[in-house]
Amino acid sequence: MNLYFLVEGRQTEARVYPAWLSYLLPHYSRVSSPDAINKNNYFLISGEGYPRLLGSMLDRSIEDINAVGKYSYFVICLDADEESVEYRTEEVLSCIRDSEVKIDGGVTTRVIVQNRTIETWCLGNRSVFQRNPSGQLFRSLAQFYDVSTQDPELMGVAPGYTYHAEFHHHYLKEMFRERRLNYSKRDPGPVLQAPYLNQLISRVADHALHLGTFKVLLDLCRNIYDLTAPPSISPGI
Repeated sequence: MNLYFLVEGRQTEARVYPAWLSYLLPHYSRVSSPDAINKNNYFLISGEGYPRLLGSMLDRSIEDINAVGKYSYFVICLDADEESVEYRTEEVLSCIRDSEVKIDGGVTTRVIVQNRTIETWCLGNRSVFQRNPSGQLFRSLAQFYDVSTQDPELMGVAPGYTYHAEFHHHYLKEMFRERRLNYSKRDPGPVLQAPYLNQLISRVADHALHLGTFKVLLDLCRNIYDLTAPPSISPGI
């Protein structure tokens, strides 16, 4: 069972997804070209941002999948941004339906919408959240919305910010700074490590309604793991 991932970002997602997949699907190997797959491989490519992901990059991915003929899943990962998860999901599926390049009928398509962004998911790590912040800026952010107890996916936009993505990214940077850690889209740092992912998984386990779109990714990987992992392989988390 081989997987084709088309992710929105050239920086964060292109680094985070391979790192997390190495823990969630440890028996899978990433290949550097779509035709290099054999068994339990995945190929991942950046969609070069939105909306290009839904144009030429989507068509290119479908062409790759059809030409190789060995993929079981086509997984498209992108931000909700200012739209609803339902709107963004239907937008992707509509583009696939309307594309002049028709995907092979044997391939299962899954859309994973990061609500609002992948940084929103990362705000779900309760161990990084500083409950007694020393900095006034992070204290004000936590007072506006406490992501350690409230679902990060439901957080709005604080005064002084325009977009969810901008605000959630800034909140995450300040949450890291309180712990003397750094985060940037180019260098997600601790987010790439197994303990960080474990904390997000723990959050979902403890609060069934939190990080709902992150759970979509977890459920997909768990299903694939159950179908493909040999008895000798244990999850890397």
